[in-house]
Amino acid sequence: MRAIWKGAVSFGLVSVPVKLYAATESHDVSFRQVHAKDGGRIKYQRVCSLDGEEVAYADIAKGYETEDGEMVILTDDDMAELPSTSSREIAVEKFVPSEQIDPLLFEKSYYLEPEGAGAKPYALLRQALLDADRMAVVTVALRQRTSIAVLRVKDDIIVLQTMMWPDEIRTPDFSVESGDVKPAEVKMAHMLVETLAGDFDATEFEDDYAGAVEALVKSKIEGGEIKRTETSTKTSGEVVDLLAALQKSVAAAKTARGEDADAADDKPATKAAAKKAPAKKTAAKKAPAKKTAAKKTAAKKQAKKAS
Repeated sequence: MRAIWKGAVSFGLVSVPVKLYAATESHDVSFRQVHAKDGGRIKYQRVCSLDGEEVAYADIAKGYETEDGEMVILTDDDMAELPSTSSREIAVEKFVPSEQIDPLLFEKSYYLEPEGAGAKPYALLRQALLDADRMAVVTVALRQRTSIAVLRVKDDIIVLQTMMWPDEIRTPDFSVESGDVKPAEVKMAHMLVETLAGDFDATEFEDDYAGAVEALVKSKIEGGEIKRTETSTKTSGEVVDLLAALQKSVAAAKTARGEDADAADDKPATKAAAKKAPAKKTAAKKAPAKKTAAKKTAAKKQAKKAS
């Protein structure tokens, strides 16, 4: 893994130099929009909705749309005046009970690794979090913007999890009635819970959609259902026979010139036969002499007729 941030965790007078690593990565299947006819990628142009003209990237600015639809243009100078920070400090604000933080607030997760002489204070902070069964609420500047986050311990590693701001959590605009639940139904529900009770193991679950897409794509590749475009640079990942690839390339080149692609396989054999039969080459060299003698004979006959 590659560290994406370096700084220090500070709590009290203790400072722990650390490196920050992304703890997760997305394996979601992504598709490209292409032309169904030839597989060419669909390009999107930056077009102004007012004049319909394409806008150069240098002429694009940030705009804030108000509630009544008005647009406020923000320049680079305006953005520079906004409050931002480049601090390399993860400041512990307080230690709170773990159950007080709703998982709905969690956003992204990062691993913290001690750096240099930070191994001992790192172990001290880790042990303090475990013994107190608490999370450390911290503030940290990532991508020039201050975020609120928590520190917790997972498998002897301190994990930093950024959190949503309170006003970013939506309040549901509906209510759910309890309904008329009978005691017998509640008892059966409890029995069902006990029947399906167990410990959570993430490895028991699999992303069957991603696996199905990969299998589908592989079957199409093996079946030759591939659209080769001018911008195609990647191979299918399969081992290709070099001789077969060269033969296909030669045939494709001859077809492009309007020649018979099947004749590509005959010429190497002809050359080989010519090498094995040098006697024919000698005979071929003598042929011009016969033609010269024939020309002389014809010239004599014409002279006699003329006389």
